[in-house]
Amino acid sequence: MDIDSLFDLSGKVAVVTGGGDGIGKGCCEILAAAGASVVVSDISADKADKVATEIVRDGGIATGVGCDVLEDADLVRLVDVAMKEYGTVNILVNNAGLGGGGRENPFNIDMDYVERIYRINVFAPWRLCQLVVPEMERSGYGSIVNITSISSIVKEANMGVYSSSKAALNHLAANLAYDFGPYGVRINNVGPGATRTPALESVMTPELEKKMLRNTPIRRLGEVSDIARAVLFLASPASSWISGQVIFVNGGGIQSLGD
Repeated sequence: MDIDSLFDLSGKVAVVTGGGDGIGKGCCEILAAAGASVVVSDISADKADKVATEIVRDGGIATGVGCDVLEDADLVRLVDVAMKEYGTVNILVNNAGLGGGGRENPFNIDMDYVERIYRINVFAPWRLCQLVVPEMERSGYGSIVNITSISSIVKEANMGVYSSSKAALNHLAANLAYDFGPYGVRINNVGPGATRTPALESVMTPELEKKMLRNTPIRRLGEVSDIARAVLFLASPASSWISGQVIFVNGGGIQSLGD
């Protein structure tokens, strides 16, 4: 058995949303290192271009694209760029997301906020799936990986909108696996636990970290590389008979913001 070939993405084309920093950037970097041509998408075109430039500097293939996932025209253009630059789409990582952080007091948010969270966390991934699956079928290879969250299975205060949107993303993938399987396309979710990203650092305190570690058998918080490796697995031929699943990358425990 050729182990290296199981994770070889040479000749594959990957599109990653929210690729300008954090987990998205880590996904772009590891997919490029595995041989994929990567379309780095971010709401900040400058961030996307910077990540793409770094990948090319390190010997990879990448293109940066500014994309607001709330705008359907941007989603269509993102796929068009991938097709024009590289001829196909084989891998989609729906990483762009918003919300959480224990800031969602139900009496202090309005319907505009709720709609925005669901449009970014659920509707945009669905729309990109709709756009890329026909291309994946034509190419003969397709893997979609959505970034969900440990919050999708945790119950706590002031997290109802974000958590429920990520739970919806889990169930969406479980059902779309039935729709996409006949086209030769797999879809799975990766659910990060507490991972050291700028978003986590914005709410992290020494006391909160200690509490999280008490509930984490592997006594450390996650790193971006931990999440990116799980994405690589699900994007690669190594996971060719896995679809409709959620892999939680959480050190074996449940990290929450509450008591």
